[in-house]
Formats: sequence, C-alpha cells, structure tokens
Amino acid sequence: MGQDNRAANHYETLGISAGATQAEVKQAYRKLAKQFHPDSQNQAAAHDRIAAINAAYEVLGDIQERRQYDAERQLLVEMAASKRAARTVDSHNQYRRRRASKPADTTIEQWLRSVFNPTDRLIGQILKPLKAEVRALSADPFDDELMAAFQAYIETCREALEQAKSKFRSMPNPSGVASGAANLYYCLNQLEDGIEEIERFTYTYDDSYLHDGQELFRISAGLRKDAKAEIKAVL
Repeated sequence: MGQDNRAANHYETLGISAGATQAEVKQAYRKLAKQFHPDSQNQAAAHDRIAAINAAYEVLGDIQERRQYDAERQLLVEMAASKRAARTVDSHNQYRRRRASKPADTTIEQWLRSVFNPTDRLIGQILKPLKAEVRALSADPFDDELMAAFQAYIETCREALEQAKSKFRSMPNPSGVASGAANLYYCLNQLEDGIEEIERFTYTYDDSYLHDGQELFRISAGLRKDAKAEIKAVL
C-alpha cells in the first residue's frame, strides 16, 4: 500500500467514526461504492471519489492495516501536540529574555504607535476573514478553484503573521504595558500554530485539522481582546 493512501483521513472518506466496527466499515463502503461508481447512472459518480473510497476501504477493511493506520494517526497527533508544547515553552523563554534585555526609554505612546497598533491591524487581517473563507470552501472542499482560493488566504495569513512578528520585535515594550504585550506575543504564537493546522487540512482533507486551527484562532482572538483591555487600562 502506497504512502499516498495514508495521506487522507480514511474515516472521513467513508463517513464513519474511528470507533466504527468492521461491519460498519463494510456497510459504509458498499453504500458509497454504489453511489459513486463511475459505471453507475448516478450523477454523483466520480472517478477520483471512488478511487479515494477504494483506498480507504483497502486500509480500514483489513484489521491489521487498520491497526497500523490508527497507530500512525495517533503518532501524528502526539507529535503535533509535542511540537506545539515545545514551541510554547520556547516562545515563553524568548519573551522573558526579550523583556530582560529591553532598554527603559521606550514610551507607551511610541510603542503603541510603532508596535501595538500595526501588529493589531495585521492580526485582524488574519482573524477576520476566517469564517467567510471556511464557509466558501465548505460548498465543495474538493473543488480545485475553491481550494486554491482558500490556500491563497492561508498564504496571505502567513505573510501577515511574519509582518506582525517583525513589528512586534521592532521595539521593546515599556514595563507599564508588559501584561498586554505578553498576551499579544502569545496571540501571535497561537496564530502560527493555527495556520499550520489549517494548512494541514488542505492536503489531508482531515476535518480535525481544520477544527483545531479554528480553535487556535479563537484562542488568539481572546488573547488579542485581553491585550487591548489591559493596555487600555493603563492609558
């Protein structure tokens, strides 16, 4: 069995849960094979779709192959969680070093004008379009044009994130806004993880990556809101 057969989420392809019995796997396969077979008169028939259905059943219909597939999926989840945890620790340490080395002559007004406001605008450019972009793609995630448009949005997010990180690093924050600056910093890191998860969805079609990415964006939005409130409180 080729590696590309394992790239997709076979459970999603067959429309079943990871806890489905072998009988349920077979039942789902038969239903979909009949619906999408190219020789059928069903308008929904599609060569690519039946190929994906067959590939999914080749794995899930075999108990040993399914066990190996499940083990690989679990390993990927654990690796992603470990990577995010390591990045969070590293980000926290970097932020602490940055605070310890900052000069004392940056004023709040300078920092707001040169760092916070432009960084906040760039974060908004990432967060605001997400719901509309996901809604547009949900019409047909397998449509090449819709997926290309969604991938273009992800690339725009990456570019905006790099600009935001550069702006945030351009000037140390005054001590008076340290708490708000910390939340903004963690917001950027959550966005980075969120973009990574959403991008994984575009080449695996595994909805769990999209859901994780949306949750990370939601956390980022909360951190951004907290940062604004804390900074507003000291002005």
